[in-house]
Amino acid sequence: MFLLPLSASLTAQTGEKNFIDQPYIEVTGQAEMEITPDQIYLQIVLREQDDKGRTPLATLEKAMLAKLAELGIDIAKDVTVRDFTSDYKLRMLAKNDILLTKYYQVLAHDGTTVEKLFSELEKLGISNVSVARLDHSRLEAFRQEVKIDAIKAARKKAEALTGAIGQGIGKAIYIRELEYAPSYISQVSNVMSYEASAYASESNPEFNNLTLKYAIMVRFALE
Repeated sequence: MFLLPLSASLTAQTGEKNFIDQPYIEVTGQAEMEITPDQIYLQIVLREQDDKGRTPLATLEKAMLAKLAELGIDIAKDVTVRDFTSDYKLRMLAKNDILLTKYYQVLAHDGTTVEKLFSELEKLGISNVSVARLDHSRLEAFRQEVKIDAIKAARKKAEALTGAIGQGIGKAIYIRELEYAPSYISQVSNVMSYEASAYASESNPEFNNLTLKYAIMVRFALE
């Protein structure tokens, strides 16, 4: 957020009027941009099932990692373990057993890879897969572009309004970024909570774009 008011000390030194005391026009410019995410964070949960023929967690893990590598995922860079838990179960004949659960975060960079990942993991019996969040590697650069477009829109609006009454605008005497809540909208809730089995039987998941939206309020001196 940036704020560029004229300070009282600067006004006193130059002899200029405080911006509150001089005629001005106040306008708000808005801009937004939709971008396709290139960072798709998936959560994969591996869990031993509480049955006689359950597959050991280590076996599931090995098969999953091999499949991710086959799909072009960088295992060392883009796969991390988020949590590792165990549950004690009291089985028949008072036999204690331990059921293990492991949570992974996997970073994919395009929708095509994600579609293949859902399908291939389902074939391995791994169905607890969901998309945690969407992001973009150039997000900050895009944010700046949107803010610049918003302030340009403010100037264009001020010029149109003052021109209608035969006046013009001078320099900007006050600039303030207005906050949106949120200004960065990933819209993950609309696209993700997919079970691999549901994905396999329905159409491929479509990711919403990320939406950046900003507003800049500007006061221009009137001429």
